[in-house]
Amino acid sequence: MSSDNIEDKTIITPMTLVGCGILKKEIRHLIKKNNWPITTKFFDSGLHVNFNKLRSSLEKGLEQNRNSPTIVFYGTCHPMMEKMLEKWKTLRTPGQNCVEILIGKEIFTRELEQGAFFLMEDWARRFEHVTGMAFNDNPAITRKIFQMEHKYLLGLRTDCSSDFTDHAEKVSRLVGLPLRWMDAGLEHLEQTLEELIEQRKHLP
Repeated sequence: MSSDNIEDKTIITPMTLVGCGILKKEIRHLIKKNNWPITTKFFDSGLHVNFNKLRSSLEKGLEQNRNSPTIVFYGTCHPMMEKMLEKWKTLRTPGQNCVEILIGKEIFTRELEQGAFFLMEDWARRFEHVTGMAFNDNPAITRKIFQMEHKYLLGLRTDCSSDFTDHAEKVSRLVGLPLRWMDAGLEHLEQTLEELIEQRKHLP
C-alpha cells in the first residue's frame, strides 16, 4: 500500500493502535509526548469510500496483531464496525468520525449543522484521488453533490499540520464552495486516546 500504510516499530510495546491514517502525525506526536507504550499501524485515509477495502484492511491489521492488545482509531466508518470490534475483542475511539474525535462532538455538530465539510490535510492533498474513487472520477457530479450537501469547506489545522493552504484553495475552486479555517487543538484527541488506552488495559 502507499506510505499511508505505515507500521511504526520504533518502540516495542504490548499494545498496538490500528486504524485510519488521517491523523497519524497528531497521534504519533501524542504517543511521543505522553510516552505511551503503543506502536501504530495506519491505513489509507480514503478507505472509508470503499467498505470492502476498509474491512479487509482493518481485519488484516487486527489479525497481524492478534497476539498483543489492540485499540482501533476509527469512527463509525463501516456499517459492520462494531461487529468487527466484537470479533477481535478490541475497542475503538468513540465518535462518529475522525473530525468528531479530533475537535469534540459539540464543535463538530455546530459546524456540521451550519453546512460544513471538514477538510483535513490528507484529504486536501489527495482530494481528487479520494473523490474520484467515490464518484467515478466525475468532477461535475462531485461538485453537484458537495453543493447540495454543504455550504462551505472548513479546513482544520493542528500544530502538527504542514501548510496545505494551496491544496485547500484548489479544493474550494473544484467544488465551488467558500473556504474557512479552524485551528484545532489536540486536547480532545489526547483525552480520547488516554481513556481508550486505560479501558483497553482492563480487557482480557
